[in-house]
Amino acid sequence: MAVQTVNTHSTKDNLQVIYEDNHLIVINKRPGDIVQGDKTGDLPLSEVVKEYIAEKYNKPGAVFLGVVHRLDRPTSGLVVFARTSKALTRLNKMFSERETEKMYWALVKNAPTTPEDTLIHYLKRNPKQNKSYAHIKEVPESKKAILHFKILKNLNNYSLLEIVLETGRHHQIRSQLSAINSPIKGDLKYGFDRSNPDGSIHLHAKRLKLIHPVLKEEMVFEAPLPNDPLWNVCY
Repeated sequence: MAVQTVNTHSTKDNLQVIYEDNHLIVINKRPGDIVQGDKTGDLPLSEVVKEYIAEKYNKPGAVFLGVVHRLDRPTSGLVVFARTSKALTRLNKMFSERETEKMYWALVKNAPTTPEDTLIHYLKRNPKQNKSYAHIKEVPESKKAILHFKILKNLNNYSLLEIVLETGRHHQIRSQLSAINSPIKGDLKYGFDRSNPDGSIHLHAKRLKLIHPVLKEEMVFEAPLPNDPLWNVCY
């Protein structure tokens, strides 16, 4: 079955803001939203957030908004944007030097063979396919990928995993879970047998811990799960 395009996009009226101050804004991204503009020409979340800020704070002229990191289009959950250039520089450094802690939830087919484990692979990206392949041993042009998972709950046909990233590679969670034969529900690209009707996958960036770029305080953000029959039984 071909992957269907997600046809729901955030607008400033349905934007789910988790946190905002003068320096940053944290959004719970819906599946289907693109964080930053791409070749599709679809309205990116960054522009929606700019519109929200301009209207809420009655800002004339261009609104500054820095894209700090991204989530795959079919994925939902926490996305941080910088509202000042100073915050952007500091957040970029934090994310690139892995000074943040990211936790995800995923619903997978075929429960992993152990209740918790660390996965180490070497991921090689194929830009033409927009896909990363996981190898047990290092191969040319590959990057080391490390994640930690534990099974939180076993449902009738799926298992709920909590995943903490140690590295941030292209499609890392999707590729590594596929490599242990536990593909994410709806992720046709990485081995699930059919796509979700709306083109989403059941991967959610649930929790993010970071040091505020200006206040220097530790901050922890959590994003509610999408309103979905399967996600709804995970609480």
